[in-house]
Amino acid sequence: MKQQAELQKARNAFHAKLCKEILLIDKAGKATNADSSNPLSNNIAVRLARKLDARSGERPTGQTAGNVFERICTGFVKDSFLKLHHLRPGIWEILQASGNDLDLARFEQYSHLKEIELLAKKYPELRTVLGGDYFIKPDIVIFRSPEEDAEINKKGVLVNESCATLASLRKRNSNLAILHASISCKWTIRSDRTQNSRSEALNLIRNRKGHVPHIVVVTAEPLPSRLASICLGTGDIDCVYHFALPELRDAIAELKLVDALDSLDTLIHGKRLRDVSDLPLDLAV
Repeated sequence: MKQQAELQKARNAFHAKLCKEILLIDKAGKATNADSSNPLSNNIAVRLARKLDARSGERPTGQTAGNVFERICTGFVKDSFLKLHHLRPGIWEILQASGNDLDLARFEQYSHLKEIELLAKKYPELRTVLGGDYFIKPDIVIFRSPEEDAEINKKGVLVNESCATLASLRKRNSNLAILHASISCKWTIRSDRTQNSRSEALNLIRNRKGHVPHIVVVTAEPLPSRLASICLGTGDIDCVYHFALPELRDAIAELKLVDALDSLDTLIHGKRLRDVSDLPLDLAV
């Protein structure tokens, strides 16, 4: 019997938690991740939900669904990414924004933003000039702690007092954690919120001092046209990850939605949309 892969186990557990809490089919036969006013969204979403064995239940409020989706995505990332320690060694931590202090200024690349914030509070006119877009709080972050010299020199003396005196990975130079990834979670994608993730990504890129962290989006949106609104283009978001991409494609194919399938395949073949099971390995790069 073929052994089940660990990432497949993590994916299955991820779907099971979603189906237990927020991926439900209501009394009207509509899945909770569908746009209830859009027939195409309803048709695709309910077919997809049934493929994942979603049960009957009432639609949660948007804010509740979003927070729960963040929490379950955080659990999936922890369950999967941390298994790749042999590929990405280091002291890692993964946190959800809700209930945690995720001010970007706590990370090495963005520590200077704290000074800007203090100045903006002291001089209101400065805030008018600078705006507040640099005060970003990602949904989920992955970060790495700096290393002691003893760990760096474990296999030979790589550093000493006279070299690598500014490298952020060296704890003697800085105690601040290094932001490795910013993950934006979107239970659904609506036209009025499409650009939020792009704006956050651009601010992460523009306001850093150091390397750019991975910047990704995870979503349960069923409509290819709405996925395209956030997937298409390059330069800001690394990639968008769908919570159940093979099942979504199968659902659209079974419904014989030719245009929707063509749109979805364009995103997949264009390397702008991947399945959530691809995310841990991409984060290990």
